[in-house]
Formats: sequence, C-alpha cells, structure tokens
Amino acid sequence: MAPNITEERCLEPTEGEFEKLIAPQAAPRKFQIVYRNILTFGYGHIAALYGLYLGLTEAMWKTIFFNYILFVLAAVGVTAGAHRLWTHRAYKATMPLQIILIFMNTLAFQNTAIDWIRDHRMHHRYSDTDADPHNATRGFFYSHVGWLLVKKHEEVKKRGKFIDMSDIYANPVLMFQKKYAIPFIGSVCFLLPTLVPVYYWGESLNTAWHICLFRYILNLNTTFLVNSAAHLWGYKPYEKSIKPVQNTVVTFIVFGEGFHNYHHVYPWDYRTAELGNNRLNFTTLFIDFFAKIGWAYDLKTVPEAMVKVRAKRTGDGSDLWGKIKTV
Repeated sequence: MAPNITEERCLEPTEGEFEKLIAPQAAPRKFQIVYRNILTFGYGHIAALYGLYLGLTEAMWKTIFFNYILFVLAAVGVTAGAHRLWTHRAYKATMPLQIILIFMNTLAFQNTAIDWIRDHRMHHRYSDTDADPHNATRGFFYSHVGWLLVKKHEEVKKRGKFIDMSDIYANPVLMFQKKYAIPFIGSVCFLLPTLVPVYYWGESLNTAWHICLFRYILNLNTTFLVNSAAHLWGYKPYEKSIKPVQNTVVTFIVFGEGFHNYHHVYPWDYRTAELGNNRLNFTTLFIDFFAKIGWAYDLKTVPEAMVKVRAKRTGDGSDLWGKIKTV
C-alpha cells in the first residue's frame, strides 16, 4: 500500500490577487537599460538625419515619392491593421485584406504585430499605470521612446500573462509574420525598399539606404506620438478624468489616431473618433473603401446620442474638435 503523501501544489497567482492600479500611477523604479536598443535606436536616428540631408540635396524625386508611398502604407498597416482590426477587433477583414495589411504592417516594423497587439491591449487595460508598457505618467520621453530603451516594468511582465491573445495566436496571417519575422521583416521593411530605387531608376545605394531609414524612423516617431503627445497635450470632450486627449496635430500626422480621448472611452469604434469619415481620418476612409468592396465588414460604431450623453456627463466642456465651447 502506498504511503499517505500529502501533495503540495504551487499555484500561479490570479490577476485578482494583484494590487489594483489606479491611473495616473507611477511608483519609484530603477531603470535597467537595454544597451542593444540604445545602439540600434541611436544609429537609426543618426542615419535618418543623414537620410533627411540626402533627401534635400541628392536623392532623386522618384526615391522620395517612393518612400512617401511606403510611409503611408506602413502607417496604415499599423492603424488599420495592428490597431483597429487585430487589437480592438473593431471590424472584421477577409483573408485578402489581412494579407495586404500584414505586408503594410511589416513595412512599419514596430516589433511583430503580435507583440504590438499584446502591448496595446495592456495599454488599454492598465492605461497610465506601471502595467501600461508606455506609461505616460512618466512623461513625454518615456512614453514616446524611453520605454523601449529599458527593460519592461515588473507589473507589465506579471500582468501580461492575463491578456487574452487566443484570437491572435489562432490567426495564420499573424503567426506567419511571427514565425518568419527576421527574413520577412528584413526583406519587406529594409531590403526591398533599398534595392528598388537602386535597380529601377539608378539611385545610389548609399542614398537609397539612408532615405529608407529616414522613412522608417519617421514612421516610428509619428506612431509614438499617440503614446506620448496624445496622452499629455489636448482636450478631453468625453472623459476628463483620464490622461488621453484629443490632439488634432497628432490626428493629422497619424492618419486619424489623435482623437485619443474618444478612443479610450470607446476603443471598439472602428473610426477611433466621433468624427468618423473626415479628411483627417485617412485610416477610416481606407477601411470604408474596403467595406464597399466587401473585404471589411461588421464595422462597429457608437450611437451619436450615446456619445453626446457621455460628453455632457463626464467631458471637460470642449467640443469634438477639442475646442472649448463658448456660451
């Protein structure tokens, strides 16, 4: 007969056992620098400045136009793809559209889309606290790029395991990018954009490479403005108790993503803005185009009456453009 053994089990903690974090919150911490990221971001920005110089002095107009098109495609690959489609599931997309979006997203190279989605779901769940990967409570530099130069906060690491990513890991398009990240991202984001100008219209390799890096770094920093400037400077027509704001400049630069106070109140709205279809919200127009041909569907929106009631109840008194109303 087997001896009477009492089994002891070490159970994983549940999210409910963690301290509740109330924004804005940022406890004292010791930053652990990731020197590899310091070097890569440092080189990237210095090379981008040289690329800007070459763009003003030597680059062919075809190279500049080509990289502008790539800039727009990459930006929308983040806004319409990683953000509105895959993170928030604000609409659904057919397989052909998802394939287009993953190529566009790869042009932007902001880690793999899966990493981006996990961080952004964390950002919304724990916005402006230490469990937010780019906690804006720590200021502009940290929320803009500093969070990528240091190791993740312990709150991010321990709470990240409770973020539901089952829909993402079941997506073959996203898993393809993750599985073949190095050759796929390296080719789409850097190699092809450099070689096309050299091969097709005789641009110098030096100029093509540095213009490519300028486009890439510009894409990064415009997206980063949503994490930084759109959490610091602007108005709050819908919810005055949170940090995200309406920032028209950011909206213009990032194709509709700067209506951030609205977005944090209604993250499931595919437009990310009450304004919806307007010239500052190019991403919405992009989605609407594919909705017309049947490649995007189940577009989620918020009833206008609901928005107005919420704005009157919890807003700061500004209008949907972020301008203070006058009586």
